[in-house]
Amino acid sequence: MKKLLLALFIALGSMAVQAQEIKWMTMDEALAAQKKKAKPIFMDVYTDWCGPCKMLDKNTFHDKEVVEFVNANYYAVKFNAEGNSEVNFKGKKYTNPQYVAGRTGRNAVHEFTYLLKVEAYPSMMIFDTKGEVKERIVGYHTPDLLMPILKKK
Repeated sequence: MKKLLLALFIALGSMAVQAQEIKWMTMDEALAAQKKKAKPIFMDVYTDWCGPCKMLDKNTFHDKEVVEFVNANYYAVKFNAEGNSEVNFKGKKYTNPQYVAGRTGRNAVHEFTYLLKVEAYPSMMIFDTKGEVKERIVGYHTPDLLMPILKKK
């Protein structure tokens, strides 16, 4: 019985650690939230096929310190650079007219990706409280590398 309780306790504790996640939203949601309460935006620009993007999500964006800091200090946006979402930014609508649903691997690049001048995946963007790109962070970053950048905001 003690072994069963110990196993249950360990499993629940493990789930609690894994449950820590960044509260992601769309760019439109983040911009709307900024109008109510001024806070910078942290954006993860990724693609479905990008290996380092998946590592960033798994290792860095699930790190307890990163999760807590981003959730407390930023509106967090997860943006698929080759996705089919619609982004309304500074009075203009950005889409991905060449997007092919169901395609595996690379897809057409979203218009908003071009506007952001993304050079590589993964990329992260920090927008100031007025929605202007303040900093571009290119490539995979461990929590130890990303945290000093996030704290500069």
